[in-house]
Amino acid sequence: MKISDVVALRIRQILKEKKISQYKLEQMSGISHNTMSFLLNGRYNAANMRTVFIIIYSLGMTVKEFFDSPLFDFDDMSID
Repeated sequence: MKISDVVALRIRQILKEKKISQYKLEQMSGISHNTMSFLLNGRYNAANMRTVFIIIYSLGMTVKEFFDSPLFDFDDMSID
């Protein structure tokens, strides 16, 4: 599994937990619909960390809280 896929999965997980739509996150973060869709649908080979940090802070989380998830415990994670 690629890191970008895990990041997208984690964002979707948080959106579901917080009952926030993708559209609302786009508004909160100022990230365009195209960029958010590409990120959440795995169309990027690698997630831009600046974009991920903007999303994390827009969700009211710290970077530590975001990455403190079993999703990031995979030994077979790929950086491709």
